[in-house]
Amino acid sequence: MSQKVGDRLKAVRTMYGLSQRELARRAGVTNSTISTIEQNRVSPSVDSLAKVLAGIPMSLINFFTIDLENGEEIFFRKEDLVELSDGTMSMRLVGATRKDRNLRVLHEIYPPGGDTGDNLIVQKGEEAGVVVRGKLEVTVGERVQVLGPGDAYYFNAEIPHRFRNAGDTECEVVSAATPPSY
Repeated sequence: MSQKVGDRLKAVRTMYGLSQRELARRAGVTNSTISTIEQNRVSPSVDSLAKVLAGIPMSLINFFTIDLENGEEIFFRKEDLVELSDGTMSMRLVGATRKDRNLRVLHEIYPPGGDTGDNLIVQKGEEAGVVVRGKLEVTVGERVQVLGPGDAYYFNAEIPHRFRNAGDTECEVVSAATPPSY
């Protein structure tokens, strides 16, 4: 590891939004203990470091393996979202370039009459969403419900399902699914 324990502790503490004083209070150690570790004036024992990390809380393994210099994007402008469209609706994927994604988040726009197609969708995992505006007809198995702004859905995505704009104005939905199917 190229980073000293003290430098790493300071970076983690800062990432969690904790002052030295707050971390010391939570860990049950003195403020000077945190300060001397962060200044790399002392190399803490494994037990001492574990005690300090309990104030975050974080395990020793997470402390030494967390990627503090992760270059992955966190924030995305509207124009950065990848468009997945079949011409009848718009789905914009959040974080398409993130490696090892465990979640799919979509910003979906359905024009009047727009839908996900005649074939029902079946995929592994779970899916959830919130209608932002308009009316969305959600079919999950034999159950059908028309949802309006603020209404939401959450279901096992292995049950055949589909979505359709049930209104005469554009429908906007923000949805998430795990694991990501695309």
